[in-house]
Amino acid sequence: MEALVSIVIPVVIFALTGFKVDREYERGVIFRLGRMSGIKGPGIYWTIPLIDQKAKIDIRTKTVDIQSQETITADSVTVRVNAVLYYRVLDPDRAINRIENYEFAVYQASMTTLRNVVGQNILDDILRNRDKINHQIQEIVDEITDPWGIVIERVEMKDVEIPQSMQRAMAQEAEAIREKRARLIKASAEKEASLMLSEASNQIAENPIALELRRLQTLTEIGTENNTTTVMLVPTELITMTKQMAEKMSKS
Repeated sequence: MEALVSIVIPVVIFALTGFKVDREYERGVIFRLGRMSGIKGPGIYWTIPLIDQKAKIDIRTKTVDIQSQETITADSVTVRVNAVLYYRVLDPDRAINRIENYEFAVYQASMTTLRNVVGQNILDDILRNRDKINHQIQEIVDEITDPWGIVIERVEMKDVEIPQSMQRAMAQEAEAIREKRARLIKASAEKEASLMLSEASNQIAENPIALELRRLQTLTEIGTENNTTTVMLVPTELITMTKQMAEKMSKS
């Protein structure tokens, strides 16, 4: 009996060592005597001790911080750009068996693609159309990593550093554009004002009494201010009428 117990206990312990547990976001790629056997997890499962070997894969979305890269744009401007890339393992089998180190491979592919795509675009497109550049990088890297069972979820350029001389030139260009816009607005306002004055003069010419009303309005506006001297504009027609009346009275 003691001999049986001494045999059973080691066998039970040996069998228990074959139990594995993976979390919800983990998968176990099982190799049996060196050959692919299957993918296990999440949860608890059993493998044959000493026969089966497990490679653990994390299937959560991973973040890759692409270091700043120096490259030359299509219009010959030297810039430094960096980006962040998000990817996820879809097929643990291919991620293990198709590539030696998929994390390092994804980083190298994204870094090279970032330099190439930036070099194919002019500086204005890089600064103004970042979404377009991000999409181009994502498509290219996703195509590269697809045979490895990896999907690229998103790519975002973070910073674009340009030389100081180019920054000053761009600032001068922006200032010139703003000045041009201001002059156009001022010229448009002057044109509109001149048209309105021309229309007003035509109306006054057709109806002289409007000029007298405007003079009275001017007197009212002057009266509301704290002025020590008030200049009253006397219509020439009123002077003429006064002279005529005085001549008639003198003759009579």
